[in-house]
Amino acid sequence: MELTFENFSKESNITLEYIWSNYFKKNRIFFKIKNENIAVKNLISIFNATIKLSNEIGFQAMTLRALSKESKLSMGAMYNYFPSKDDLFKIIHIYGLNLITNIMNNYLKDETSPEQKMKISIRIHIYLSEILPQWFYFLYMETKNLKREDRKIPMESELFTEKLFTDILSDGIKTGVYAERNIILTASMIKAMLQDWYLKRWKYTKRKINVEQYASFVIEFIESYIKI
Repeated sequence: MELTFENFSKESNITLEYIWSNYFKKNRIFFKIKNENIAVKNLISIFNATIKLSNEIGFQAMTLRALSKESKLSMGAMYNYFPSKDDLFKIIHIYGLNLITNIMNNYLKDETSPEQKMKISIRIHIYLSEILPQWFYFLYMETKNLKREDRKIPMESELFTEKLFTDILSDGIKTGVYAERNIILTASMIKAMLQDWYLKRWKYTKRKINVEQYASFVIEFIESYIKI
């Protein structure tokens, strides 16, 4: 059965509350605040304020004082959740990337067909970016602001996604369902098409193209090139 956006949304139950609640539970020992409800509420406020200010002035130009004002939390309260702006950046990056990776792996763990793996991988990536468009946009746009030693975080994510597709393409070629193609370039182009959904969302909204239509088109387009 084809994985629809509606079914995926219900099964995954991805919300900011779910994401930051999981983050708090996994890192509880590092927080001075022990009340989960208060902590999650404040983490969401910090995240939303970060996204808003990043869109307006860029993360690099954002000050902790501006973040404090936008999130309506005192400077002291914010330090209960992260020790510095750089740490906040890494938290959003690392946890966001881990979330995406874990969901993707969970849906693919029992699949053996390269064709099904390709369809599921494309749909999940696009569906996740539909549910969390600001997060995906932030991860993509603000990578340039990472310190040199921290740029490996988004680079590893980029390579993870491309490796996911190169492995699927390689398996498809071995099993005779995909034609011999340059799998590295093909995987790179698939990644670019996935990114286009959240980087240029306004364009598809204007053209009344919904998330399932776009996912189906990407799958059909890629299959027309790779299938024998």
